[in-house]
Amino acid sequence: MNNTLERGMGAVFFLSAAASILAVALICGFLLVNGLPIIFKTGPLEFLFGLEWSPTDTPPAFGILPMIAGSVYITAGAVLIGLPIGVLTAIFLAHACPKRIYALIKPGVDLLAGIPSVVYGFFGMAAIVPYTGNSILSACILLGIMILPTVTAISESALRAVPQEYYKGALALGAGHYRAVFSVVLPAARSGVLAAAVLGIGRAIGETMAVIMVAGNQARIPVSFLKGARTLTANIVIEMGYAAEQHREALIACGAVLLLFILAINISFSALTRRKA
Repeated sequence: MNNTLERGMGAVFFLSAAASILAVALICGFLLVNGLPIIFKTGPLEFLFGLEWSPTDTPPAFGILPMIAGSVYITAGAVLIGLPIGVLTAIFLAHACPKRIYALIKPGVDLLAGIPSVVYGFFGMAAIVPYTGNSILSACILLGIMILPTVTAISESALRAVPQEYYKGALALGAGHYRAVFSVVLPAARSGVLAAAVLGIGRAIGETMAVIMVAGNQARIPVSFLKGARTLTANIVIEMGYAAEQHREALIACGAVLLLFILAINISFSALTRRKA
């Protein structure tokens, strides 16, 4: 009876894993099948590195380099803002926060993850845009706030997973509390912190609604953090409602390029983790 139950549960787990893999394969297949034709028709170099995006002109131009640059600038800025704050917040929660204060801060950090993107967008329009304008900087600040709960939660879990013997051993060798945390515990939790960084990048590069509301949505190469920009996700959402034929295929191809970015980030993280190990 127990063996039958174990085999049955094993089959359930296998089917669940297979369904996840199948879903990813279907998404990748849809993007590639519908996006590759327009890429090869336009020319891969012209599509990826072209400076002009004018799908309604005759003839149309499908150059997505401005959107790629906008995505990279905004994502990099958000990570530069959100990652250090998130990691330092995790260190505080895991190794310095009194229990009474922890009971107040931790739910607040978790609540940030449940706020809808459009609410973040309204906050950005009311509290950030008046000072920095509809610009890359506004989007960076807003996305930096949005990735905080992800970075903080994963980094805190990684820090708490480090054996206490590491910390106690550092204290026994004469290190102070914070020196032990930063010199021993944090390096030991490196893989978890890197995972937090990767998930933060994924959240930032895939965000759409909040970015549309604060970034300016200008399809041009960014020349300043105080100027507007358009990301790949924003380009898809803004134009998909009226796109047809080649225009629609080009937007799907933008999704395929975005997917390749995410895959490249995950592969790089996996390779870095294996090298560290």
